[in-house]
Amino acid sequence: MTRPVAETIYGKVQGALSGGVNVWRGIPFAAPPVGELRFRAPRPPEPWDTVREAVEFGPAAHQPPSSSSIRFGGTQPVFSEDCLYLNVWAPAGGQELLPVMVWIHGGTFLTGAGSQPMFNGASMAEAGNVIVVTVNYRLGPFGFLHLSPFGPFESNLGLLDQIAALQWVQDNIAGFGGDPKRVTVFGESAGSMSIAALLAMPAAKGLFSGAIMQSGAAQTLKPQLGAQIAEAFLAELGGDANLLQAVPAQDILTAAAKMAYKLSGDSLSMLFQPLIDPATLPVEPAEAVAGGAASGIPLMIGTNLHEGHLFFRGDREGAGFDQSLKALELMLGVGNLAELASHYPKNWEGQAALMTDLYFWDSSIAFAERQLPHAPVWMYRFDWTIPGHPLLDKAIHGAEIYYVFNTIDLLHQYGVSVSPEMAALAAQMQAAWTAFAHRGSPEAADLNWPAYVKGERATMIFGQDIRVQTDPDREKRKRLLSALPASRQAPDPE
Repeated sequence: MTRPVAETIYGKVQGALSGGVNVWRGIPFAAPPVGELRFRAPRPPEPWDTVREAVEFGPAAHQPPSSSSIRFGGTQPVFSEDCLYLNVWAPAGGQELLPVMVWIHGGTFLTGAGSQPMFNGASMAEAGNVIVVTVNYRLGPFGFLHLSPFGPFESNLGLLDQIAALQWVQDNIAGFGGDPKRVTVFGESAGSMSIAALLAMPAAKGLFSGAIMQSGAAQTLKPQLGAQIAEAFLAELGGDANLLQAVPAQDILTAAAKMAYKLSGDSLSMLFQPLIDPATLPVEPAEAVAGGAASGIPLMIGTNLHEGHLFFRGDREGAGFDQSLKALELMLGVGNLAELASHYPKNWEGQAALMTDLYFWDSSIAFAERQLPHAPVWMYRFDWTIPGHPLLDKAIHGAEIYYVFNTIDLLHQYGVSVSPEMAALAAQMQAAWTAFAHRGSPEAADLNWPAYVKGERATMIFGQDIRVQTDPDREKRKRLLSALPASRQAPDPE
């Protein structure tokens, strides 16, 4: 069996053939961000002369240990600062250049990697006739500390890593059978929030032509708060920014964990995330998109029906209702939401519903409507549940990923057997996602999906049946609109 070889501008890479798909793993798209390159923007990798083996995934970014073995399929990857690698899946034997889909993983900007089994691109590449790329980026303190005020360091490094990966795609993907003029970025949670930022970042302009945002919209820190977080972090290290490039990586992780606990305790606050920064992300993403920063880029965006039920469950101890409401206000950067919260039960289910509606659904609608004047938009909602299951009885945050990638066989980790209905849903969702990559529209065979426009707000519901619903939960949407400041909303014509 002949193993596939592809040529990049840095050297040749040899991957593996699995079924009808070629796969290359662990290709460096940037130099290792270590030593003098720690806390600096990514640099190009060093070229190589021999054919480089690309059959094993590269190391994952440093991150807190997982409380579950599911994230990496029961395996324990290598974690390292040297983490800037990507992976490519391509249909074997293709003659024409194919659309490219670049996946940006989620994980609250703290966890995850492009090598997670649920992101296996083989099914998507083969069934959708696309090239799939998954990427790593720096996480937590290594990727999202606001260090630009302190010496020669830069901010939003995780986003700059994503841009470096997208530039690598532009420069090299033709050698793998991909068309650099047809690149769609897609991501979930922090990956989707990253895409919101990429749509606004001057350095990302021209690197992709379509965007799919799953369960996450514009989310950034203000510079003042970012500076306070960085100062608190430096205090844990002794206060000397000049030592940042020399201290062991473990010391940085320990300092970040101590700082995070002191500042937020057990709240939901995300201290590591994109930040408004003149050099990299000068304008808040939703505002930039409203001003036309992403003009001409079709957008597909959506949420899951019960996003918050991943974070709040009746069998868990957690913050009380009022405490979690204050944490949500802080995450959203808004004032008192007590009146809006009065419409929700003061228990864990109310906490979960508030998070779903405010943090995910409402912000996604607002982002979609800011893009509407500048490009076509499609909206979806994932409703699929498995009745009686202790976790998947709700359409929780992240559940749709298995269906988009059609890696639903991995649900056996949750004690789930794949039913014909689940297989059909996965095939339909994957067809819609790859159709968007091919044509800039998710309409696929047997799926009539009208674009999202104000007044109608057509939303494709992926549930026990697949259907279009006009302006779902209209009254609740309007209540959210009246409760939040105009800065978080698009103008409502009604």
